[in-house]
Amino acid sequence: MMKQQKKPWLHILLFLLTLITTTMAGAMQNGVDPLSNPWQIYSGLPFAVTLITILLVHEMGHYLMSRHHGVQATLPYFIPAPSFIGTFGAFIKMTSPPPDRRSLFDVAAAGPLAGLVLAIPAVIVGLQLSTISPDERTGGGLALGSSLLLSFLSKITLGVLPDEANIVMHPIGFAGWIGLLVTAMNLLPVGQLDGGHVSYALFGERHIWIGRVALVAMLSLGFLRWWDGWLVWGLLLLFMGLRHPPPLDPYTPLDAKRRFMGWLILAILAVTFIPIPFSIQEPRVRQERFQPQPASSPLVEARAQGGFPWLSD
Repeated sequence: MMKQQKKPWLHILLFLLTLITTTMAGAMQNGVDPLSNPWQIYSGLPFAVTLITILLVHEMGHYLMSRHHGVQATLPYFIPAPSFIGTFGAFIKMTSPPPDRRSLFDVAAAGPLAGLVLAIPAVIVGLQLSTISPDERTGGGLALGSSLLLSFLSKITLGVLPDEANIVMHPIGFAGWIGLLVTAMNLLPVGQLDGGHVSYALFGERHIWIGRVALVAMLSLGFLRWWDGWLVWGLLLLFMGLRHPPPLDPYTPLDAKRRFMGWLILAILAVTFIPIPFSIQEPRVRQERFQPQPASSPLVEARAQGGFPWLSD
């Protein structure tokens, strides 16, 4: 632990690199070519800062709760990536086992709950700044999947829209959407994901069967071609292992408050889960969509041009 505090240079370097790659990704979402127009990369900051903040708060939730329970853990490692969102996320590593199932639960639950507290307002603000188009001839593109929670946030923020409405989402809202997706994927009750920790703390040795069922369901979605990414994610989790290492005291069960929170977290997984996160769709009519839009766009009715990701129910 002291080594991590004395030499945080790697964490800082990865953080800065991820800030750069996410800013470039946000700029490209706004139609900026970073190579020919490098002075306009700043237009990606609303997306980058929102996404980085959600990821940071998520990981710091884990880190601070680890410190609270005396569990040694690293500072967050951010992962820059040449992708359309600019990152593969972030993680911390526990370097000592938790003392019991209660501390394990607290550390695991703190991250998703903290990230969710920021992701939901980001989606709401992004929806308020988004562009709405009544045009039924909007082109196709990379569609973003919807969840029960996102559909609810859309309705309470924008009201009930016509079936043909196209909602071109502001970059802040798009970053919030990614935050909700990250929350759902981390809460899957498999292996050493956050959901795997929660499952072990809640169910003990029975967690292995829950993880197997979740993995089979995940791979089935991939084999059925709902989203090919589930195959990659499932095989990666299978390679990492489904069995959870026990804490120092694996026998003391959770108290009533933590059991309630455990079931609440499973409910959060249900309402944030997106069966088809991404899909390529042809132009069609009567489709409600969300798509990232430059940060300066107010909530107006205009013609959407299709292209970069929009969310479809």
